[in-house]
Amino acid sequence: MPAVHVDPELAPVLERLPPLLDPYADIEGTRTGMHALARHFPADRDGVTSERFAVPRPDGSRLAVEVYRPADVPGPLPAVLHFHGGGYTFGQAPPGEDRTAIGLVREVRAAVVSVEYRLAPEHPCPAAVEDCYLALEWTAGQAAALGVDAARLAVGGQSAGGGLAAAVALMARDRGGPALVHQSLVVPDLDDTAGTGPTPADGDPRLPDGAFIQQGWRHYAPEGAAAYPYAAAARATDLRGLPAACVVVCGLDPLRDTGLAYARRLRDAGVRVALHHVPGAWHGFEMFAPDSRLARETTARWTGLLRAALHGDRAPLSRTPSPPARA
Repeated sequence: MPAVHVDPELAPVLERLPPLLDPYADIEGTRTGMHALARHFPADRDGVTSERFAVPRPDGSRLAVEVYRPADVPGPLPAVLHFHGGGYTFGQAPPGEDRTAIGLVREVRAAVVSVEYRLAPEHPCPAAVEDCYLALEWTAGQAAALGVDAARLAVGGQSAGGGLAAAVALMARDRGGPALVHQSLVVPDLDDTAGTGPTPADGDPRLPDGAFIQQGWRHYAPEGAAAYPYAAAARATDLRGLPAACVVVCGLDPLRDTGLAYARRLRDAGVRVALHHVPGAWHGFEMFAPDSRLARETTARWTGLLRAALHGDRAPLSRTPSPPARA
């Protein structure tokens, strides 16, 4: 097995990991297992309330969203549109059980709109991204009823959710939609070319590699991302006028280089960018080492910038550094 340069804090965690199973071999089984695990370990909702809504789509079907908010904070709140990860094919926590959304409510002191967008392969692109944009429009339109400040909206997500957040920011700009103050792109899957070349974790069966990422894209955009302008945000030729961004990349992530490239392009287009690079960490490492220093610092970095953007604190943003050497 080729050596990968793992952070010393994470090395014992990686040593205990078995070979990564292929979640795409039985997509429905993977979804069922994820839901069963979530129900077996219910989320801690202390101090957080939520309400579920069915948002009508143009075709008459309904999009499920859940709005989480702090129970002890009255008045209009800033809001985050949260798009879950899962390779565009998995995700969707049981009702009221979105742990990331609940954590964001506490960390950011905002309302969080968790969006249950349609999943591939049953619903390929553009179903997911159009659902996410519909949720943004609905949130802005229902702001008064939801107790949300429509002037303080942000989008964010991890992995596929980060790719969707970047695409929704482009759609809002191009379609004259709701103004956004921030986009949180955490290990974003926003480029359909990710994983087509050598990646930092190739050869280690315990870690997601390029082939793993490409499987998600084949399900999400079977005709190719070029068939729809917002399938892959990295295909956009003009990034001017987008909201400030925080981009998180991990050193052993097959999405690292495309995330770095997008951050660089945002900066070159005049967009305020904060880049947080986590060397020696792999895609989704926080799930396996949630109490590690790296996981705590990484989460604190992007949630702190999101909180600052939503509450008016113009915290300084870092410049985009040069990409790290390939592992």
